[in-house]
Amino acid sequence: MKRRIPLILVLLALGYLASTLRESAPRAPFDLAAFRRVPVLVNGRIKPLDTVARTSLLSMQGRQSFETPDGRSLSPAAWLADVMFTPDRADTYRHFLIENREVLDLLGLTPEQGDRGKRFSYVQLRAKAPELDRQARLAEDVEAPARTAFQRQVIAVRSRVVLYLQLTATLQPPDAKDFYAELRDLEKNLPALVEALRSERAGRPHDAERVKSARVLSDRFAYMNQLGYLRTVPPEATDPDSTHWYTLGGTLSDALVSGSVHPWAMDYASLGDAWRTGASDRFNEITARLHDQLGTRFPSAMRKSDVEARFNGAGPFYSSMVLYVAAFLLAVTSWLTGGDGLRRSGANLLALAFVVTTIGIATRMWLEGRPPVTNLYSSSLFVGWAAALLCLVLERFHRNGVGTVAGGMIGLATLVIAHHLSLQGDTLEMMRAVLDSNFWLATHVVVITAGYSATYLAGFLAIIYILRGTLTRSLDRKTADTLMRMVYGVVCFATLFSLTGTVLGGIWADQSWGRFWGWDPKENGALIIVIWNAVLLHARLGGLVRERGFMAMAVFGNIVTSWSWFGTNMLGVGLHSYGFMDSAFYALVGFVLSQLLIIAAALVPLEKWRSPMLTRSAA
Repeated sequence: MKRRIPLILVLLALGYLASTLRESAPRAPFDLAAFRRVPVLVNGRIKPLDTVARTSLLSMQGRQSFETPDGRSLSPAAWLADVMFTPDRADTYRHFLIENREVLDLLGLTPEQGDRGKRFSYVQLRAKAPELDRQARLAEDVEAPARTAFQRQVIAVRSRVVLYLQLTATLQPPDAKDFYAELRDLEKNLPALVEALRSERAGRPHDAERVKSARVLSDRFAYMNQLGYLRTVPPEATDPDSTHWYTLGGTLSDALVSGSVHPWAMDYASLGDAWRTGASDRFNEITARLHDQLGTRFPSAMRKSDVEARFNGAGPFYSSMVLYVAAFLLAVTSWLTGGDGLRRSGANLLALAFVVTTIGIATRMWLEGRPPVTNLYSSSLFVGWAAALLCLVLERFHRNGVGTVAGGMIGLATLVIAHHLSLQGDTLEMMRAVLDSNFWLATHVVVITAGYSATYLAGFLAIIYILRGTLTRSLDRKTADTLMRMVYGVVCFATLFSLTGTVLGGIWADQSWGRFWGWDPKENGALIIVIWNAVLLHARLGGLVRERGFMAMAVFGNIVTSWSWFGTNMLGVGLHSYGFMDSAFYALVGFVLSQLLIIAAALVPLEKWRSPMLTRSAA
């Protein structure tokens, strides 16, 4: 039975992964699976409505799951359909995250009025929306690092409200009660309205009432065009630019000039009417037609949209988090019990998590048409992936669970970081012009990020050494020597990749900005990593430190790398600055403090360590 445990656990893990691939139960009888795959253009990228829904929920409330006030669970697609087609209902949904008490006081709210004390509805915010906007404008005049918690939260809540209003104005005016009926009336009266407008412009006799009605419609459509940021209407078949999509409001404004309502406008209005009235057959028929038409016109974009929607539903990185935790726990338990079956089970789950992460990263690369690292989010994924790969190699050679424990810790930590970074919006964003180079993204960025991974791995292996020595009796002489060799080898790897990546970055900078080195904070951070790894190697080779000192210095490498990876971005200056992130700032400070405590533990006199088999040679 003990021999079968690793196989049984792998089969259970595979069963869990298979369950994530199953489509969620639809809101019968509506075909939301097809609806969420309908593509739209947002910020220069074609993406499915499912991605719009999930990123919007993450931005507004910090999670993708949603429950209505009466306790019903809605899928992201169902939530988005309610927001776009039945805004009166969606206005009562408590999906605005507000965590600052001063902001609640500004809005006249108390925690008791919110969902779990921190999520509120637009109905609750609407009366104070003008004051919220005024306070946000005042806060925007203050430099980001100098803003108070109140000012940061005011800006964040205002942006969430604006996003919500943009979604509600995407497919119909906010004041529309039956937009489909309005468009049918417009279709009948459109020739007369257009003729009245043309006559007025030409100075000919015209029907003043019809001109007035046309101008009212024009203002409503212009509002939709200005506020609605989803481009839902694809270009004409004769337009060679596949990214030249239109907002529904802009298309309807053009109808007052061309004299005809675009068929896609009627389809979306009918879709909304079907959702509002419960006409599921019509809803499903229109959704299928939109999907088929786009599939014929844009087969590549439609294929990617379908895959992205399925990818979102599967959540491979969340599954990897679960597997990393399981691998970590099994490996640690094997140390305590001495069971080799648990160690092998942990290694198998680490390998499975690595495979799932690899599939997730490869899918993102295919969707984006880019190398694996293009922004902070993808760099976090890659750091964890590369560290897990190195840990699998270590585990393959040493078979002591150390690689599995380190891989589980780093994999979980980097995916948690990636989750919090995803709260800022779409993670498959369009590239900035200076970064639009697949060659340099695949060389400099990938190589230097691999250097991050190795430096972190060395630090986490050192943490295992220190914690096992100070908190348990499991760090014998053989294990300590093995860990020392691991850390030393990984530091050599990190030094090579960090140095190479930094040099490649200088060459890219010379091509982009005309100078190899400019003492930019990000450049300085990369150089500090190289210098610190070199100091580590020289200190050990020169006999300046022994085993425990070397481990303490490796842990400090985690602080150095975190500063280069995230800290430089928080300065708000330099060519590599991505803006001040207050939540990341506090997380970074907490991480640095934790590393300093571990370093302090390493410096405790050897006599007070719990592991009895270490000798003075480790001092």
